[in-house]
Amino acid sequence: MLVRSSGDATSGSGESTHSKRTEPTVSNGEDGKEGRKLSKRQRRRKRKAVPAEARAGGAGALHDLPPNLSAKLTEAERALRARSGADGAQPAAKSRRRRRGRGRSGSAPAAMPCTHVPSAVAVPQRAAPVRRADRPDGDGMRLPTYAALDLGTNNCRLLIATPTRPGQFRVIDAFSRIVRLGEGLGRTGSLAAGAMDRAVAALEICSQKLQAREISGARLIATEACRAAANGAEFIERVQRDTGLSLEIVTRETEARLAVSGCGSLVDRSAKGAVLFDIGGGSTEIALLDLRRGASRRLSNHIVAWTSLPVGVVTLAERHGGRDVPPDVFERMIREVEEMIAGFPGAGKLDDLVGRDGFHLLGTSGTVTTLAGVQLELERYDRRQVDGLWLAEADIDRLVGRIAGWSFEERVANPCIGSERADLVLAGCAILEAIRRVWPAKTLRVADRGLREGLLTEMMVADGVWRRPAPVTVRQTA
Repeated sequence: MLVRSSGDATSGSGESTHSKRTEPTVSNGEDGKEGRKLSKRQRRRKRKAVPAEARAGGAGALHDLPPNLSAKLTEAERALRARSGADGAQPAAKSRRRRRGRGRSGSAPAAMPCTHVPSAVAVPQRAAPVRRADRPDGDGMRLPTYAALDLGTNNCRLLIATPTRPGQFRVIDAFSRIVRLGEGLGRTGSLAAGAMDRAVAALEICSQKLQAREISGARLIATEACRAAANGAEFIERVQRDTGLSLEIVTRETEARLAVSGCGSLVDRSAKGAVLFDIGGGSTEIALLDLRRGASRRLSNHIVAWTSLPVGVVTLAERHGGRDVPPDVFERMIREVEEMIAGFPGAGKLDDLVGRDGFHLLGTSGTVTTLAGVQLELERYDRRQVDGLWLAEADIDRLVGRIAGWSFEERVANPCIGSERADLVLAGCAILEAIRRVWPAKTLRVADRGLREGLLTEMMVADGVWRRPAPVTVRQTA
């Protein structure tokens, strides 16, 4: 019987691991003690002790073996030494991993490679090759990436997207932040320093997102706050200087057209007419659509009249208050907006359709999306459930009355309103009510989309990315 000596040398890192293990005590008859029966584990370890003895240079142990087994063991020892010299500490590491796998160690290996890469927004990414509908063989061509930024009176929003099927695109990045750029504008006529600082901070994030991607075409616009402010042009220069972004102050007509382009796909194709409105922070755009000859893909061609009211949720709330709004103040807000609409020459272009079947309203703004979220009793706002939702006339009456009856604290507590909109939502409801009084409709469709989508759509149409079989032409970023 073989005896493993405590003074056995180790010839490699693979054997040093075995030398540290606690071996079973086995009697060889020379110590005067009677041998005991070994367990399966002890017998297995005993068998492993044979090559270890040979590797330690125990010549006597080899002589005790039959000649043919001794030769095989010597050859195995030679091969093991050669492998140990090439692999270094690999056997020991493998043994340690086996022990960890059995739950004998709670610590992870110190040098495990990291294979998970978080999808950080700032990491540059390129659009994956997409099979075009007009390229059935799939030539692996990378589709262009477009960016649209809308700096409004209340919000700063960015969308980055790639075209997919004709008339559609896939959003690959987005950003939205309430900056209240128009805060105090109605009172002072200029953009406040703090408001500009908030907007520049948000635009800096947008700039980083744009720099992190390969943008084929971009359009960055500013709307009512920069249009109306005495220092609007000066602020645009500061944005260029601080963030590198070149913003374009668009006209009211352009803003109305973009709203139609962005939301046109939600107009009921069986409708004969519709009124689309976008309640913003500093202005409200309204477009009348005549669809009696059938709707086309470019819905802006169906605009028969449009207007841009110089009033939005921020400006109206600053004039009348937004925290505590009693019923008489709320009614006064509605009438003020009604008087503005009364000065719109084209308001009666759809009078023969208004209030009948085949006519509906289409609203895109935080006001109508908030009403939809409250209607659905969402615990957290979900665009997928809101965008495209139909609200009946009776539902809108009930929702507006319910929100108007809430205190400021109750509005803050509602997850679809929150603290950022609690002082603006009633001003938005007042503008909505004025629109409904002028153009009553049995239904209202909610759109959680707007100018950014319109910008993306118009750029993609202009570049012919959906045309068959015209090739994609790439516009340089301004």
